[in-house]
Amino acid sequence: MSLPVLFDLISCEQGSNIAVATLNKPEALNAIDLQMVNLLLVQLQAWQDNDDIAMVVLDSREDKAFCAGGDVVSMYQAMQQQAGKRAPGHQNTPSAIPDMMQTFFSQEYKLDYLIHTYPKPILVWGNGIIMGGGLGLMAGASHRIATETARIAMPEVSIGLFPDVGGSWFLNRMPNGCGRFLGSTGASIDASDAHYLGLADHVIEHANKAKLLAQLKASSWTQSNAENANVLTQICNQFAKSDLKTGPVAAHQQLISDLDQHSSVTDYVSAISQLDVGDDKWLKKARDGVAYGSPITLYLVEQQLRRGAQLSLADCFKMELIMACRCATYGEFQEGVRALLIDKDRSPQWAFDSVTRVDEHTINEFFNAPWNEQSHPLKDLGGSSLQSSVTGE
Repeated sequence: MSLPVLFDLISCEQGSNIAVATLNKPEALNAIDLQMVNLLLVQLQAWQDNDDIAMVVLDSREDKAFCAGGDVVSMYQAMQQQAGKRAPGHQNTPSAIPDMMQTFFSQEYKLDYLIHTYPKPILVWGNGIIMGGGLGLMAGASHRIATETARIAMPEVSIGLFPDVGGSWFLNRMPNGCGRFLGSTGASIDASDAHYLGLADHVIEHANKAKLLAQLKASSWTQSNAENANVLTQICNQFAKSDLKTGPVAAHQQLISDLDQHSSVTDYVSAISQLDVGDDKWLKKARDGVAYGSPITLYLVEQQLRRGAQLSLADCFKMELIMACRCATYGEFQEGVRALLIDKDRSPQWAFDSVTRVDEHTINEFFNAPWNEQSHPLKDLGGSSLQSSVTGE
């Protein structure tokens, strides 16, 4: 049986190697699970200390998806098992954190953080569906490619989670109001908007992948990570499209900025729900995403962005782990997955039927750490071993 992540080395003409990690679970659209996370974490850590490796490529088998997100079906099963231990009638009261989920989120965030801070250049080939955990893998890479088929989203509002995997960091760094809008609506974006929003460094046609890899193989690499990053940037520039069309986010930037003037969640959601979308299909889907989504998630998005604005990257991940583990115990996440992916009735029974009914105490509990500072699973993240990410500017 093939491993869900395949690893290979490409021998370059000048003696160096290019390391390649390929997501290999196409039947599940490469939805990332704990085994995949651990395989990638161990191998990337080994490659960063190997002087023979000049750079890393992270891609996927098949063309439909780079990675459609985390394996939330397995998470649902873990939450369902834990929920069965609650007293009857207390489905929305916190229970113990399922071990599987605390471990998964902890390891996933360690992996994402490693990619953000990796000393060697990492090229991510973002083709097809890139959602949730897939964007977590892509967002921190030094060289992020979006192809013409890229469809990117953080759709957690529809399952009662929140835009994690570093969303508190990268959504906060988008043009005015865009991170809040995308996190609240779950709206998908194309390659042009990925470039506009800073989620992709280059837009390159998928048909040019083999040519780009051949150019990498023929290039001269050094022992300098910065020099290698510059070489990689120059090669990407050779294949990058310069005539990018205007994507829906860029086209609606003024509207998104105006919506963001509504500081309260209730006013923000009300403004979106009252939009006259006409025949604008993208805007209608965004409006419908808010109407369908979890009222709790809509508050979590606003709070994570507000609280994360002044946090370091490491502290963003630490905060998100608290939030994710609280989501695993509350019941909203479980219900969202049930309605969308298990029973597929698309009729979630959210804990609150409107954002106007969500109370402050409930939201604050999602930021209340279940561990002390010394026992936080990510307590060592961002320590003295922190290394600057490669930009290739």
